[in-house]
Amino acid sequence: MDRNSPVPLYFQLSQQLEAAIEKGRLSPGSLLGNEIELAGRLGLSRPTVRQAIQSLVDKGLLVRRRGVGTQVVHSQVKRPLELSSLYDDLEAAGQLPATTVLRNTLEPATAEVAAALGVAEGSDVHLVERLRLAHNEPMAVLRNHLPTGLLSLDTEHLEATGLYRMMRSAGITLHSARQSVGARAAGPDEARQLAEAEGAPLLTMQRTTFDDTGRAVEFGSHIYRASRYAFEFQLLVRP
Repeated sequence: MDRNSPVPLYFQLSQQLEAAIEKGRLSPGSLLGNEIELAGRLGLSRPTVRQAIQSLVDKGLLVRRRGVGTQVVHSQVKRPLELSSLYDDLEAAGQLPATTVLRNTLEPATAEVAAALGVAEGSDVHLVERLRLAHNEPMAVLRNHLPTGLLSLDTEHLEATGLYRMMRSAGITLHSARQSVGARAAGPDEARQLAEAEGAPLLTMQRTTFDDTGRAVEFGSHIYRASRYAFEFQLLVRP
């Protein structure tokens, strides 16, 4: 701790703890000990330690358990905005992804879906809706519409791997995507699916993905828990 820094001590401590969680030095399930022990070990006041811990509880990185103490939950998933799948990103981050297929069916294309996929409104498209988990904790609800006949969408296979992996295995070359990111409050069904309170903030993403021939191969409409998930941007300065 730099006591001469203008940065408050609680914030320095919270940043160090967050970095330790993100880098795996404090693994999920690790106990931090109680505030008195931490304050004594670090030479800080108890209110300083309490404020640092509370900031990480608010971020969803720590949880206070009665009779147990303060425990690491999981690091927040930070996903770069690039053409990759959530399954691959979670796996690369050591987050143990799992999937529950909620719906796997054909349905008539709405005007929005038809425009994204370049098909006639009302024509059949394939809908796949999945709950994506990490360490058995819900992370996102993923709704994907695909043209019919594009590839086999077996439910068992969808629960074992990512959609983009299945597409690549079917010989589809993913080339580019058009994507938008937003936010909104969780409705009752979304809150239940994602283990959040109704009205909790959710991140939203819509993406239309194209293959190397310029054909639209999927239209995704996804929601993510803002407490457990973030998008990362890399911005370049134009000369």
